[in-house]
Amino acid sequence: MLCRITWPAEDRPPRAARRPASLDSVEKVLTAGLELRRRLAYGGDMELSAWAEDHARGMLSPLGRRWKHAKAVADTAWDLARSLAPEDADVLVAAAYLHDVGYAPELAVSGFHSLDGARHLRSLRHERLAGLVAHHTRARHEARLRGLQEELAAFDDEDSLVSAALTYCDLTTGPSGERMTPERRLADVEARYGEHSPVTNGLRAAWPELMEAIRQVNELRKQPAQVVVGYPR
Repeated sequence: MLCRITWPAEDRPPRAARRPASLDSVEKVLTAGLELRRRLAYGGDMELSAWAEDHARGMLSPLGRRWKHAKAVADTAWDLARSLAPEDADVLVAAAYLHDVGYAPELAVSGFHSLDGARHLRSLRHERLAGLVAHHTRARHEARLRGLQEELAAFDDEDSLVSAALTYCDLTTGPSGERMTPERRLADVEARYGEHSPVTNGLRAAWPELMEAIRQVNELRKQPAQVVVGYPR
């Protein structure tokens, strides 16, 4: 015969405290599941982008909107990746996560995020990523206005379909991750940085090249998913 033991309330063994999961923890778990499904869809061979996501999160999540923007840029990159060769797909998604890593306070030396991010990635021996981050969204125009063109030129500008795709992803994503037209993105940059900022004027100077990158990617998106050569162009 089994006996049920009833403990006096004051003598009951304490239950383990159950702490609610933080929103950050929940987001991380959900994001990890989504990224795993994406990588399995590409045969699982997306190791660089997996590292880049984790590294960018650590650097940018304390900055709030910067991380939201980077994640959304990477989401668009995932959509485009199916049209690239596997090695280029991995690099594109990785560069999307990391394109703004130079805004991290511990990396901000020159005050020009493209250059600071590229230097950081070079120090980690990710040379191709360093070049893509250095020159993303035709950053050489802003570099010239800042007097940093020689420093930026130390990094290779591959000027490829991958770099065009990275430009597309950045230029169609707003500061909080919302989708935007390139024209609205330029207006938003001007509103936040000012009409005479090197950020604004750099984009204006780069505009014909940026529109060509948008055109290339829009043509790519019209085609059925296929493997194309992304590097070099």
